[in-house]
Amino acid sequence: MSIVKNIPLQEMFRVADQVQVLPGQVVSKTIVQNSSVSITIFAFDKGEEISSHASRGDAFVTVLEGKGKFCIDGIPYVLNKGESIVMPANIPHSVFGEEQFKMLLMVLFPADSAKVEGKPIVPS
Repeated sequence: MSIVKNIPLQEMFRVADQVQVLPGQVVSKTIVQNSSVSITIFAFDKGEEISSHASRGDAFVTVLEGKGKFCIDGIPYVLNKGESIVMPANIPHSVFGEEQFKMLLMVLFPADSAKVEGKPIVPS
């Protein structure tokens, strides 16, 4: 059984084609979700955003199409197609659609983050 879901297996595809920009929305498609890694493809309409939050893992982003603004610990970064940035764990960050854009997000969680008081966390 594959841990990868919602995308074709054993066939070529364009990552950016897996999500479509919809008016007034942020669209996402989860590809992998477990206690070690989360991989999600996003499509943002111009002016749409994900407000400031922090993650317990390092978030590695690559812009697939368009232009997005990433604010990390109060510092803005504008990324274009093909550019990447890492949003460090436990640091507030937000994402804003400077124009319509798509991104691939990979969050890498520390090995010990899947435990609370020495007991494994069971994903819901």
